[in-house]
Amino acid sequence: MGTGGDSGPSTHQFLLEEAEAPPRRPAPARKARAWRGRNLAISVASTVLLLGAVLAIFLTSPGSAQIRESFFQPEHLKRALVGSEFTPSVAAGFVTNIRLMLTAEVIILVLALFIAVIRGIPGPVFFPFRALAIGYVDLFRGTPLILVLFLVGFGLPALQLEVISTQSQFTYGVVALVLVYSAYVAEVYRAGIESIHVSQTAAARSLGLSRWQSLRYVVLPQAVRRVVPPLLNDFIGLQKDTALVAIIGLVEGVRSAQSYASRYFNFAGHVVAAILFVLMTIPLARFTDYLIERDRRKRQARGVR
Repeated sequence: MGTGGDSGPSTHQFLLEEAEAPPRRPAPARKARAWRGRNLAISVASTVLLLGAVLAIFLTSPGSAQIRESFFQPEHLKRALVGSEFTPSVAAGFVTNIRLMLTAEVIILVLALFIAVIRGIPGPVFFPFRALAIGYVDLFRGTPLILVLFLVGFGLPALQLEVISTQSQFTYGVVALVLVYSAYVAEVYRAGIESIHVSQTAAARSLGLSRWQSLRYVVLPQAVRRVVPPLLNDFIGLQKDTALVAIIGLVEGVRSAQSYASRYFNFAGHVVAAILFVLMTIPLARFTDYLIERDRRKRQARGVR
C-alpha cells in the first residue's frame, strides 16, 4: 500500500532522471570572465617581473649613478622643460614640432591625393603626367629625409632668388617634409583607389556619371576610408621626423635639448624631448590600432576577408 499516492514522480524515477541528465557547466559568460581575469593577472605579473628585472639591471650596473646624474636628475629635467635664462624651453620648442607636423600634414594630404589621382589617369594623352608622378614618387621615396633637408634648407637660400631664397627655416622644414612624405602617402592613396573593385566604377558610369564624377563621388570616398589607418601610421612617422629639422637650424624640441646639453653638460633635455614625443605619438598609435580592429570586425561581420 503506497504512502505517497500517484500525484508526483517516484523517488526512483527522480534519481534516474538526475543520473541521466548531463553535468552542469558554468555559464559561458562566467567562464569568459574567469579566463579574462586569469589572463589579466598573468599579464600584470609578467610585466612587473620584466620591468623589475630591467630596473634591477640598471640600478646594479657600474655606471648607473653617472647615468642618473646625466639624464634623470629631477632639477635638470625641470629646468630643461621650462627653460632657463640661458637656454630655450624644450616644451616651447616641442610646440614648433607640432606646428611643423600639422602644417605639413594638411599639405601632404592634398598633394599626395593629387599625385595618386594623376598616376591613375588612363589614356596615352596623360602618359607624361603619369610618368612625372611616378618619377616624383620614386625620387623622394628613395632619398633620405635628412638629405632632402640639407638640399632644401641650404640649397634654396644659396640660389639667392627673391622669393624662394628668403623664406624662414620653418618654411624650408615644411617643404622638405612635404616632398618626402607626399611620395609615401601618394602610394597609400593609390593602394586604396586600386582596392575598389572596377564594378563600382562601371555601376557609376551606367548611371550616367562621367569618369571624373565616378572617381570623386564613388571611388575616392571609399578609398579614403580604407586607408585611414595606414595614413595615421605615416603621420606618426612624420611627427617623429620633425626632429630632423633641427639640422637646418630651426629651434624646436630637439634643438632646445641640444642647447641645454651644450650649456649645462647634461642630457636631461633629450630625455624631456623623448618623453614629449612619446606622449604625442602613443595616443595616435592606439587610435590607429582601434581603427584597424574596428575595420577587421566589420569585415568579419560582413563575411569579407
